Amino acid sequence: MEFEPHVAKELRDLQRGDLQQVMDRIRRLGDDPRPPGCEKLVGMANAWRIRSGNYRVVYTVDDRAQVVTITRVGHRREVYRRR
Repeated sequence: MEFEPHVAKELRDLQRGDLQQVMDRIRRLGDDPRPPGCEKLVGMANAWRIRSGNYRVVYTVDDRAQVVTITRVGHRREVYRRR
């Protein structure tokens, strides 16, 4: 499991209860990178998202290297906006 550098700040901005819930979902991605309820994102190569309450975790999966890279974590109304 890998995290892009800016994800640490996004995680620090979460409330404690939300952070625990999101981190639990992220940990489970190591066992199953495409769990039930995940969705492939349109227009982004190999990008997926999972829901965790009002928050979304956007990530990529490299099946060859068996690596999940977390690219964004944020509130559902903000996570898909371009930077």
